[in-house]
Amino acid sequence: MAEINLTQAEADRLIAIQKIKVSDTPWEYPVQGSGISIPLVSIDKKENFLLDISRGRIDLIKGRYQTRARQVVILVRIDFGGAPHRNPDGKEVASPHLHVYREGYGDKWATLIPKDLFKNISDRSQLLEDFMEYCNIIQRPNIVHGLFI
Repeated sequence: MAEINLTQAEADRLIAIQKIKVSDTPWEYPVQGSGISIPLVSIDKKENFLLDISRGRIDLIKGRYQTRARQVVILVRIDFGGAPHRNPDGKEVASPHLHVYREGYGDKWATLIPKDLFKNISDRSQLLEDFMEYCNIIQRPNIVHGLFI
């Protein structure tokens, strides 16, 4: 996959842009071992984004929510239910954790999820709602949740 490096100012701008769904298409929350990529667009239609939702294959509680810009640049990602993450400085961050684009490192740095912004990190449905709010998705896609979210 091609790598695109952004300045921190550009990444911060892309994260802050208000994003909306492209269509009213209903999206099934992925079953175990699968994922979906939902197209989003900025209000002015000048920037395209993707909201990725993926689930672990073996571990039912493992998953990832992320937003991408320019097809390949991960702007924000939450990993949950998995192993701790080791940052470039060698420090470990427990799961769940939050990755936010950092110039020169992309998504390689993780922090603990801010509890003041994420209401209930053990509820994956609420975590997804809070994640979309954090990513400034103001018109949310229609995500249909099954029994085992």
